[in-house]
Amino acid sequence: MTDGKKRCFGGEPGKEFYAEYHDHEWGVPSHDDQHLFEMLILEGAQAGLSWETILKKRKGYRKAFHQFDPAKVAAMSDDELEVLRQNPEIIRNRLKIYGTRQNAWVFLQIQKEFGSFDRYVWSFVNGKPIKNHWHQFEDVPITLPESDALSKDLKKRGMTFVGSTIIYAYMQAVGMVNDHLTECWRYEER
Repeated sequence: MTDGKKRCFGGEPGKEFYAEYHDHEWGVPSHDDQHLFEMLILEGAQAGLSWETILKKRKGYRKAFHQFDPAKVAAMSDDELEVLRQNPEIIRNRLKIYGTRQNAWVFLQIQKEFGSFDRYVWSFVNGKPIKNHWHQFEDVPITLPESDALSKDLKKRGMTFVGSTIIYAYMQAVGMVNDHLTECWRYEER
């Protein structure tokens, strides 16, 4: 982008969608269960791919998975999931598609147990974001003890595509961890 702002990512010409995500969503604390579910599914879909690829397919995911309404996703039939394997607007990996429904089931169980997924997930950071002070991306770890603990608990409950690295990226995405670099314009705004 040509606005002169220093960003952690998304500043290259032609990647305005990525800058938009960086500027308005990444690292912003989210407490909306539907958004928390969306990001959990998208981060899992990213496994082995780039985040840019997933962002470009985000609208397709929203359409395919009922705007990330966990109850509707949990109710999807095998036939509906099989149809999605032909959908070029999403990642057509069978395990990821079926894992979305599996994760929706577990998500609903967690909501029932804790009153909300928000209450559950934010308990792993004591209800407030971890604020880091990195100077370059090479300094940013790929996991934290908190992502290890959340990953382990989600796996124990039956979720898929929730390894610690994926969960750390998820925690960054929903603002549980704020990893904006010190030179980034968002660093002072957090």
